[in-house]
Amino acid sequence: MMKNTNQSKENSTVFRQGLKDGIPIGLGYLAVSFSLGIAAKSAGLTPIQGFVVSLLCMASAGEYVGFLSIAAGAAYIEIAIATLIANARYLLMSTAMSQRMDSKLSIKHRILMAFGITDELFGIAIARPGHLNPYYSYGAFITSAFPWALGTSLGIIAGNMLPIRLVSAFSVALYGMFLAVIIPPAKKDKIIAGLIIICFATSYAATLLPILKDMTDGTRTIILTVVIASLAAILFPRETAGEETQEENT
Repeated sequence: MMKNTNQSKENSTVFRQGLKDGIPIGLGYLAVSFSLGIAAKSAGLTPIQGFVVSLLCMASAGEYVGFLSIAAGAAYIEIAIATLIANARYLLMSTAMSQRMDSKLSIKHRILMAFGITDELFGIAIARPGHLNPYYSYGAFITSAFPWALGTSLGIIAGNMLPIRLVSAFSVALYGMFLAVIIPPAKKDKIIAGLIIICFATSYAATLLPILKDMTDGTRTIILTVVIASLAAILFPRETAGEETQEENT
């Protein structure tokens, strides 16, 4: 009984931390999804439809492709395939998070955590030490998902009333959140700092190289992630918690 009580208190604390950490992400999402709402309006969606779509698919690239497909009168299967390709990078994020989960974590929690993966939510979750607590992800999802969906609805209502440049300027907040995610671990580990610099450089180079520059942003991201992560794992392997404990006992 005492163990269950302590676990409940820990989950409650972690959940509140997730709610807090998700607030700045939600504010950034509110601005970014506003421009998506304009695209949704062009596709003929109502504010309620836009809200539901954004709540079920928290991915700017995926939604944008979906809205363009709807506007073009594409078939359901075409929309599904296009969205799958645009959001394929989340498969890599899900794989990375699965390596940090407690082996006893139920499939229910795994599915719910997978549903709430975005670039920013993945970043703040994976940066936490130890096993990933699903309640942290739930808290962060709540305070970021609803602003994202609300922003889409507001964009549909506003239509083209606001200048596109002004709407695009709002998205600068997301870059600040990315920096907040990567700077702390980079300060603690020179290898991580070096890898971050390499990621920036190769990402830019990929937009100029003959074959890679013709690929979509999502496809380039997947290729670079797999290649850089594989090389980093081979050149700079990290010991697991079990291996560290075994060495200490030895």
